[in-house]
Amino acid sequence: MIDTGRRILMARVHGAFGVHGELKVESFSEPPQALLRYAPLTLRDPRGNERELEGVGGRAATKGLVMTIPGIEDRDAAEALRGAEIYVPRSALPPPAPGEYYWVDLEGMEVVTTEGVALGRVSHLTSTGVNDVLVVEGERERLIPFKEPDYVTSVDFDTRRITVDWDPDF
Repeated sequence: MIDTGRRILMARVHGAFGVHGELKVESFSEPPQALLRYAPLTLRDPRGNERELEGVGGRAATKGLVMTIPGIEDRDAAEALRGAEIYVPRSALPPPAPGEYYWVDLEGMEVVTTEGVALGRVSHLTSTGVNDVLVVEGERERLIPFKEPDYVTSVDFDTRRITVDWDPDF
């Protein structure tokens, strides 16, 4: 079962773009401008204050996305949002394609070996550039390449369990 009530971090503001209040945004969606199709977007500023965004606009840029937010009219206002995060509800994301997963849906799942040895739970995932890696927290931290079927043999959302072909001593 997928937790559709969660919010997902989808972008981070890196600062002002120009002098008219536009923002340089690192979007975690693919393509980056797909972020603009999700609703509602929630902005959490660097002080932890949150507000729902309406009427946002944007365009693809060389390094991410250039975004406009109503009420952010000049460079100073845009710079004040440096470090802000943009979230969407998990329920706003389309279903993943077969054999694909949203990382957030894997977090917290139990990880066991093909022999049934419990290794811990998925803390988070990271990308090495070559492949994605499960960070499993148990009696110790393990980094397991998320490579199907070589290391990850099954992902079962009903039981919230990932089975891996992995030596528990490694």
